[in-house]
Amino acid sequence: MSDPAPHRADRPDRADRADLGKDPSQVSGMFDEVAPAYDRTNAVLSVGNDARWRIATTRAVAPVAGERILDLAAGTGTSSVALARSGAEVVAADFSPGMIAEGRRRHGGIPNVTFVEADATDLPFADAEFDAATISFGLRNVNDPRKALREMLRVVRPGGRLVVCEFSHPPARLVASAYRLYSDRVLPLVARAVSSNAAAYDYLNESIRAWPDQRTLAAWIRESGWTQVAHRDLTFGIVALHRARRPA
Repeated sequence: MSDPAPHRADRPDRADRADLGKDPSQVSGMFDEVAPAYDRTNAVLSVGNDARWRIATTRAVAPVAGERILDLAAGTGTSSVALARSGAEVVAADFSPGMIAEGRRRHGGIPNVTFVEADATDLPFADAEFDAATISFGLRNVNDPRKALREMLRVVRPGGRLVVCEFSHPPARLVASAYRLYSDRVLPLVARAVSSNAAAYDYLNESIRAWPDQRTLAAWIRESGWTQVAHRDLTFGIVALHRARRPA
């Protein structure tokens, strides 16, 4: 994979931030820009909760040695490495070449993690190729999330697992108000201090507000063909962890 800088130079449509139209080239270009400092920025903006959410997601996936797992929207591969510690073969897929390049630079020496550039709505994998698929904080950035859910269903074997970790809507009004205050007032200031592209985190706020609540996302998953759909809130519902199975 070439360095992301030449790739960006060849993309005149790249923007410092995407909008809620979620044009794939704009979203991909935005993530190319933030790739080098992405994990550090997330840790700061989430006040360290990103590590807790990753642990909860890994436990929900429950990877086993010998399994093949798709980690979609894997970014720099931090979540993929956590899954790979079980001995499972993990495919870290992302549609940002910059993220994939950064992931290979950091984790390319791990033998059971493979980095692949992939569009969530048109996955370059065979039917029933994986034992499980997971996506963390990435489904919200796909321009057709229900199509992505159907694609994950296609590439997971019958009886296989789905885990989606995504920002959501706190059900308690007091928590929702405090979170909105943090997002509106504090997060932009912190993003300017620690991120290489603070404008991208304006999109973060907009995309979270426009994203459906827990029950609606659960309905989307069910309508896409998954069964045994369930979810639980993390951090008072700021994040929700959804689980499902492909029908056997």
